[in-house]
Amino acid sequence: MNTPIVAQVVEQLRDLPSELQWRVLEFTRALAVSAPRGVPGHQLLSFAGTIPSDDLQVIRQAIQAGCEQVDANEW
Repeated sequence: MNTPIVAQVVEQLRDLPSELQWRVLEFTRALAVSAPRGVPGHQLLSFAGTIPSDDLQVIRQAIQAGCEQVDANEW
């Protein structure tokens, strides 16, 4: 996985003092942990159509009733 970006980061990293290199390592580890995780959409297709249409209508009405109003005193 030696992409141009990785090569550039490594090149810059070599010039940093050891303390800053550790900070970069900690930062990259934190980024890897915080990356969103999920499943590909094709794995969710088996759930398509599983919500009964009556329930969908109730959900649709609740969204329209609750989301299309502005409360000027809210803030």
